[in-house]
Amino acid sequence: MTGLTDIFQSIYSVLKTMKPVDFLDIALLSYIIYFFLKLIKETRAGQLFKGIAFLLVVYIIGKFIELKAIIYILEKVFNIGILAILIMFQPEVRRAIEKLGHSRFGLTSFLAASNREAAAVKWEKAIHAIGAACEEFSRDCTGAIIAIERQTRLGEHIEGGVEVNAEPSKELLGAIFFHNAPLHDGAVIMRDGVILAAECFFPMPQKEAFINKKLGSRHRAAIGMSENSDAIIIVVSEETGQISVAENGSITRDFNRDSLEQLLTDKLIPKQQETKKIPFPPLFRQSQERSEKNEKNSRNS
Repeated sequence: MTGLTDIFQSIYSVLKTMKPVDFLDIALLSYIIYFFLKLIKETRAGQLFKGIAFLLVVYIIGKFIELKAIIYILEKVFNIGILAILIMFQPEVRRAIEKLGHSRFGLTSFLAASNREAAAVKWEKAIHAIGAACEEFSRDCTGAIIAIERQTRLGEHIEGGVEVNAEPSKELLGAIFFHNAPLHDGAVIMRDGVILAAECFFPMPQKEAFINKKLGSRHRAAIGMSENSDAIIIVVSEETGQISVAENGSITRDFNRDSLEQLLTDKLIPKQQETKKIPFPPLFRQSQERSEKNEKNSRNS
């Protein structure tokens, strides 16, 4: 019981000395923990986190009933806990940092929104080429996977592929993904409206066990790449001809040419912000109308 009393006394002494800024500190820390838990949900890392939480509960119980051996072992484990968490959750930590960088409040998003004309020049022709090619792939049941790079650079995957560095067209994409062509197995990576490389290979998804078993290797690779970057990955099924788009670790299916081109336009070309006129308050508007009327009468007289 003395251990429990000490815990309550410690909590009371901390609460007594807290300032408003400390509550803000706790709120920010709580959000970071929530954000991290959301990222590792339904992954293998989530199971590891449950194991760590279980060890923490065992430690608290052991402290309460004074299990000295258990306490000693767990304290030694927790001494290297931060390093162990960084090692075990390395992919999730990386994704969390990248997602913070991709936040709408980030500088890159602001700059992209202010440069609509440049984005339109880069992507309008490319979007139409992608739409036309995917429509043909869908009709002929030609398997294809196209990754569109955004803020996260895909240099390590580009280096593993074959350099193309060419403007996209329906004919070029058709030649790359033509059945039994040398480059048809891998993915195409595009940056700034240009095909940089072909025959690129992507990582498998972290939550592969939760993915629909009917999805093939191209769809799984697309989901895996979307988990590790902010890229938009377009997949055409070789079995059904269905067009799908993977983004942020999830995949959406049943696109056609029009809906695909609309999605890419919305994602790649920032919308122009409309400036709305702020109406004058009624009293101010009436006084302004009277002054204009008086001025007109004085001119007539």
